[in-house]
Amino acid sequence: MAARGHVQDPNDRRLRPIYDYLDNGNNKMAIQQADKLLKKHKDLHCAKVLKAIGLQRTGKQDEAFALAQEVATLEPTDDNSLQALTILYREMHRPELVTKLYEAAVRKVPSSEEYHSHLFMAYARVGEYKKMQQAISAQDKKLSQTMFLPLAERMVEKMVKEEKIEAEAEVQLYYMILERLGKYVEALEVVRGQLGEKLTSELQSRENKCMSLYKQLERWPECNALSCKLLLKNPDDWQFYMSYFDSLFHLIDQGWEPPSEGEHCSEGEVRSSVAQAIAFVEERLAVEEAKETRPLRGPFLARLELIRRLRARGCPEEQELGEPLELMFQYFIKFGDKPCCISDLKIYLDLLTTDHHFINRLMETVPLSEPQDDGVALPGDTRALQRHLCVAQLSRALGLHHALDTTGKLDLIRQLKSHYRHGLQFGKSCLKTELQFSDMYCLLASHVYIDLWAETGDETMLWQCLGLLEEGLSHSSSNAQFKLLLILLFCRMGAFEPVVDLYSSLDAKHVQHDTIGFLLTRYAESLGQFAAASQSCNFSLRFFHSNQKDTSEYIIQAYKYGAFEKIPEFIAFRSRLNRSLHFAQVRTERMLLDLFLEADLSSSLEDNVKSMGLCPEEDDIPWTDMRDNRDLTVLTSWDPADRQLSEEQRSFSLQEELLWLKVRFLTLRLVGTLAVLSHPPTPRNAEKAAENGVVAKPDILRPLLDQLNTTLQNGAQFLERGVQYPFLGPSPTRLAHALASGSCHCQVLAFQLAAYVQELDAAALEETTEVQTQISNSFKSLLIQLKEILNKCKGDLLEVKEGQCKTQPTLLENLVFFVETVCVVHWVSCFCAGVLRPLKASLQKRKKKKKEPISMVVFSGFQEFTAGLQSLFSEVLDHIKGQETSLTALKLGELTLEEEEAFVKLAMDKLRSSYLRSLQELGDLLKKRADVLKSLKI
Repeated sequence: MAARGHVQDPNDRRLRPIYDYLDNGNNKMAIQQADKLLKKHKDLHCAKVLKAIGLQRTGKQDEAFALAQEVATLEPTDDNSLQALTILYREMHRPELVTKLYEAAVRKVPSSEEYHSHLFMAYARVGEYKKMQQAISAQDKKLSQTMFLPLAERMVEKMVKEEKIEAEAEVQLYYMILERLGKYVEALEVVRGQLGEKLTSELQSRENKCMSLYKQLERWPECNALSCKLLLKNPDDWQFYMSYFDSLFHLIDQGWEPPSEGEHCSEGEVRSSVAQAIAFVEERLAVEEAKETRPLRGPFLARLELIRRLRARGCPEEQELGEPLELMFQYFIKFGDKPCCISDLKIYLDLLTTDHHFINRLMETVPLSEPQDDGVALPGDTRALQRHLCVAQLSRALGLHHALDTTGKLDLIRQLKSHYRHGLQFGKSCLKTELQFSDMYCLLASHVYIDLWAETGDETMLWQCLGLLEEGLSHSSSNAQFKLLLILLFCRMGAFEPVVDLYSSLDAKHVQHDTIGFLLTRYAESLGQFAAASQSCNFSLRFFHSNQKDTSEYIIQAYKYGAFEKIPEFIAFRSRLNRSLHFAQVRTERMLLDLFLEADLSSSLEDNVKSMGLCPEEDDIPWTDMRDNRDLTVLTSWDPADRQLSEEQRSFSLQEELLWLKVRFLTLRLVGTLAVLSHPPTPRNAEKAAENGVVAKPDILRPLLDQLNTTLQNGAQFLERGVQYPFLGPSPTRLAHALASGSCHCQVLAFQLAAYVQELDAAALEETTEVQTQISNSFKSLLIQLKEILNKCKGDLLEVKEGQCKTQPTLLENLVFFVETVCVVHWVSCFCAGVLRPLKASLQKRKKKKKEPISMVVFSGFQEFTAGLQSLFSEVLDHIKGQETSLTALKLGELTLEEEEAFVKLAMDKLRSSYLRSLQELGDLLKKRADVLKSLKI
């Protein structure tokens, strides 16, 4: 709580008990104590704020905010009130109010350095960098200098007065300033001079900064010479090999020649020819070969890297370094028992010309036992296992697994499973948190199962894959790759229930909610489990919202302790998350979910939209500046390069995600518009519409409707491209299913109906014949389209035929689209009723006054429409009940399963349970909507 060190002020003594209650979590007593104090001292502002903190912590946010604003409007300047309000606003996640608080305090007490400092920090929290600058420069020069944090103040004094800097952080700051001003030459002088000697906190900090500056200045001779020097010290530092090769070919392209006299450059000798580069790499190799201990990997990989670069440039000198196949074979001999061997060699496989010969040679070196009864030769220890596993992974990376026919793939799976189960004996002493030595065999076999399913369409392959992964997880409960692949498979098969626990067990931390959260949220709502979907969105949203507060605190601490080089990183990180695609998606889906589950059920649509703070007129998504932070390679893959996710596919995936997000966001805004346009059912004449401002209301609805139509057209055009993603890459969005089911066009028609009804409300009764016809036709079209969507939901989700279990997850997705569309139609119906009810009352008044009668076919049309909706509700509820009955009665025990029977049945039971839960949730929501619809009268 606020500082209570000085108790000379009697108010501090009076407030102390309230502070203690709040610090101990006794919020009710804090409120009571504050009330007692306020009876005696009504003008004690801090007591009011402390009471507000107690109210905030007991869930009475509105009361707390009102009380806080009472104090804030008085613009207090006492330290206790200001600090208490700061704490309260932080807990309310309203940091922008703190800035207003200290702006007022600074206006009243302009000489207070402390208040200026607090204002500076408040601006830092909300990212108001221009105002931070103004907060410093607004004061006289002497005060401005005291506004800098102590370290920055000392730095400036030493730079200006003594022409020297002593602390490393000061040198870092000086370097940052010069670098951001683009003064690379001056920055280089600082780093290479005496000041650069202070850069000691990070390993090779000085050298790394020099290298970066040489590249910025395109001083390739210095870059070349420095790389060589650093590689002589540490021949395993890969970044300096890359710097050396980059500088080498820049120098060759520039035709650089060393000077005839003196040093080549300020960093020493430059090795600028291909011959010198080859000699340099071979010297490093000779040193490693002469070692009695295990050699370093760097020089051996550098040789392969140089070959690849020379080959790309068509240089014949590459042959001097040796044959890539032989070199990679020798590398395997030296490092094949290390798990990193596969990742090292994988990037150079394109240098090979004969894949089979290479794999056969490697297999000859792997020490295996005599073949067992099943014909599989097995390793005798973990080092042999790792070598064999590396060969298996290289085989897949070379495309040899994909080239096999169905029989060959099934035999390969049999062998991989034998190796997997045999290897479990080596991990008997492993802790639960440790992975089994043979886990990757299990994953490889799973990938081959997926290949077979993709080629043959035989769903048995997926069931066997699920069973194998469940078996793997039972032995290696911490294996993230097993969990990730299970998540993907269950979602593709339409089961979300098991996914929640799997994702939770991954224990995703901090930024992972942004990078891998899409694996969970993509399928959450589309598979009908709205409660779990809401929870999934909350997982991610909680991280994004806390990031706003936490990152601001990191920036403040960096200012406070002089870690200036970290400040731009924190700011960039915050910006990256604020512009995250995933953030925009989960925020939109969460609001839609809340509306589907609550709007016009437990509370009105208007109340829901108001509580969300949704403003239909505003588009607050940064479309042109969106950041795709998804980790699309989180699932391990050993597929050949031509089957890996390409940059073009990444781009297409982002385009598709943005299109679908736009569809959903426009849908959300249109629903919000219905709430804005709705007006209370008080009878009034249509002739007075203009007086009530109703004429202007369609201005919100129609432009949004036009945007949605345009976006759907763009989506259809995108889908015509037929973009396909690798199975282990990004999942397609719901766009294709949404358009195929007819859901989007049905929702557009519903919003169009709302526009017609609004037009009817705005027009004079005598001039509504045409719009009434449009409304009546829309009622009929809506019922027809809803019926068509429902027909696409018919069929069995899970059935057993000829001993095989088959799923149709598309039926479940279509059913979810039907439910979502019904919700939209229900809101539009409520809106229509709200408009038609007063119109009907107006007509009845005309009859009483014996005016000329007006034909209003729209009333009978609405009654027929609601009756048709009720009939549809009954039909879909019967369908859901029938599906639940058939799923419950399904006898999975009659299936003919070859292997992993118990684990496959476990997966099947999870799938059936998930389907039942989805159907139950969808049925419950439809029943609630049906009950409300029955009471919808005009």
